[in-house]
Amino acid sequence: MNEQKTIAISEIEDKHELIAEVADKIWEYAELSLQEYKSCDLYCDTLTKEGFLVEKGICDIPTAFKASFGNGKPVIGILAEYDALSGLSQEGGALEHSPVIQGGGGHGCGHNLLGAGAFAAAFGIKKYLESAGENKGTVILYGCPGEEGCASKAFMARDGEWDDIDAALTWHPEDCNEVVTGSSNSCIQVQYTFHGIASHASATPDKGRSALDAVELMNIGVQFLREHMSDRARVHYAITDAGGVSPNVVQAKAQVLYMVRSNHVSEAVELQKRVDKIAEGAVLMTETTYERKFVDGLSDTVTNRVLERVLYKNFEELGVPEYTKEELLYAKKLSMTYEDSDHTPGLGSAFDIMYAENVKGLRAEYAKQCREAYESLGDNEEPEDNNIKTVAGAKASDKRVGGMNGFLLPHFEGEAFEPGSTDVGDVSWCCPTAQIHVAAWPNGCPGHSWQNVSSARTEIGHKAAVHAGKVICAAAIDLFENQELLTEAKEEFKKRTTGGYICPIPKDAKAEAVT
Repeated sequence: MNEQKTIAISEIEDKHELIAEVADKIWEYAELSLQEYKSCDLYCDTLTKEGFLVEKGICDIPTAFKASFGNGKPVIGILAEYDALSGLSQEGGALEHSPVIQGGGGHGCGHNLLGAGAFAAAFGIKKYLESAGENKGTVILYGCPGEEGCASKAFMARDGEWDDIDAALTWHPEDCNEVVTGSSNSCIQVQYTFHGIASHASATPDKGRSALDAVELMNIGVQFLREHMSDRARVHYAITDAGGVSPNVVQAKAQVLYMVRSNHVSEAVELQKRVDKIAEGAVLMTETTYERKFVDGLSDTVTNRVLERVLYKNFEELGVPEYTKEELLYAKKLSMTYEDSDHTPGLGSAFDIMYAENVKGLRAEYAKQCREAYESLGDNEEPEDNNIKTVAGAKASDKRVGGMNGFLLPHFEGEAFEPGSTDVGDVSWCCPTAQIHVAAWPNGCPGHSWQNVSSARTEIGHKAAVHAGKVICAAAIDLFENQELLTEAKEEFKKRTTGGYICPIPKDAKAEAVT
């Protein structure tokens, strides 16, 4: 790497302890969507001390912020997240399910690491800008709360926050090291609260109007809708209030939360309109009334190959995190506690047989190195003798190939699709955007699990955050130094977004926590 990158990367390495400390504090706070007040304050206070210009509460979201350094163009945005998930409290570094607070929150998606890695990248870029000169450009670290239950980046897109930046970069903890590509599902959440008339269900049933009937009829209507929507569309629901526990009372209030997904945001918006009509039909059939509350919405992701290649080049140059023998053994043991620890990692593996075969070869080669590490620590027995609970029916040989993926996957440039959703998609409709995955837990570790929470509070997680920061920082320096890359990225962006951005957030909607 050139001298400028070397200096910037060294700055990140020098702040390894601070980055890990912040990641661990966010892990401990484990604050849910739009309730991340301690996490937001921690970032804002630390960034202010480090010389960034910090603005808290952007786009009318109290736990959102942006921290800027530098002057002029280009402007590179780095995206941070820091919300946790409910019910996933877990002891850090443990090899069994052990909640710290029963029913409490936990970072099952690793957002304590995600934010810390973006934080790390901002430090490195700031160091580069200081050495390159005042007018070289600007870096903005965006604190984006509520990815799991609000989609704050989509609210920011509606308010034009992304319109003035030249490119956005981010990352996400995963079970492998790769550059992210392809599309994802868009998603819209709406809450329907039906109001009826309470009455004695036996003595005067004719006087009652059941809100629960309206919920059930709405659900039936949506079931029939499923035959007449796109293959990639999905509609999920949860009855959040069934009207009480007394069957002899006609329920006067009932509530259901709906989530509509489709590959393209324009399709999701149209599908949501059809679900709204079904709610109106349920009201007519039951002679009830209803309130419709928009919760959140987010878009599919737009690929940008130019930025992907910049990220991959720097990922190749920097390599991947290295682990101690003890860390490798921990990862191996953790992978014994869930199914599918031998799956083939990588977005491209599901879409290209030859790519998947290549990845299997890389895994097999790395597994040999790991076995040597296990044996050097005296762990040469079968997993059943390690006092670790194995998955029912699993063979010991299957578990031998679990553990970390300590290698970089080839850059997949085919068509890929993730059925999940992320509000990074809305950023990608407003400016060129790209992201990477860095291994923060063992192969096949299930998303939103206690195992994720456990690993996110270890040095394996810390190393993922620091390394992600280095890759993003180095890629950003390339964009500052070679603005032809940005020009190419913008040209590709224009071609891929010719249909225009359809924001799923209504003009009057406010970002609010779901309670």
